[in-house]
Amino acid sequence: MAGARAAKERDGMAEAVRGEPCWVSLMVREPGAAREFYGALFGWEYADGPRRLGPYARALLDGRPVAGLGQLPRGTGLPVAWTTYFCAPDVNELAAAVHARAGTVGVGPLDSPGAGRLALASDPGGAGFGLWQPAEHAGFAVTGVPGAHSWSELLTRDPASVAPFYRAVLGFDARQDGPGRLTFTLDGRPVAAALAVGRARARERGTGWLACFEVADVSASCARVLALGGQVVEEPAEGPRGRTATVADREGAVFALVRTDVARD
Repeated sequence: MAGARAAKERDGMAEAVRGEPCWVSLMVREPGAAREFYGALFGWEYADGPRRLGPYARALLDGRPVAGLGQLPRGTGLPVAWTTYFCAPDVNELAAAVHARAGTVGVGPLDSPGAGRLALASDPGGAGFGLWQPAEHAGFAVTGVPGAHSWSELLTRDPASVAPFYRAVLGFDARQDGPGRLTFTLDGRPVAAALAVGRARARERGTGWLACFEVADVSASCARVLALGGQVVEEPAEGPRGRTATVADREGAVFALVRTDVARD
């Protein structure tokens, strides 16, 4: 199944490729409950991670790191949300590029001892993302298999207006793949996408980067989300990459479930 589902092994990644999606991380108020939810949904186990920004655990799928779960600092008012990190050979350089293109760097750059160097930024439209300069921790060990990250998609009011920002910061080229949809590429490889959302959708659920996780059966996984106390935000439907649904965990963090149709890549 892994080969048919475009699994990508990343163990021993020797080179930091600028702009490559390399990690997803969730900051929550109750990390114990979040570990229980995602463990039951995706089969994750956990190991302690770096504590530079507070308590943090790495989610493991068959012993390989696939995501991070941390605790939101109390009293900050920050939202519970998944963050997609993009690889940065030099975080300082890319953070400067964010500033130069009217983006914002909210955290860092700073070192995460024993792991790498990071910054948290947002584009001119306010969509947050992370920059990760790997050291001991390269990021995902595997993607594209059930329980692992599959894809990240930017939901924004105007994809064309933010494309120059991501080209300058992350090196993305952009191709039009239908009305209101861009695919971001690196050296011709699709690595992410941007999708236009209407004003009502933006008001209701906001904009930003949506982390998508591969599953074997989208409908069954939606039922599991509900049984675990989460929500189905958008019912399963056929999308550009296959069958997809948007869901939320117990604390309201939104993410997507996808069964990738590799023939569409």
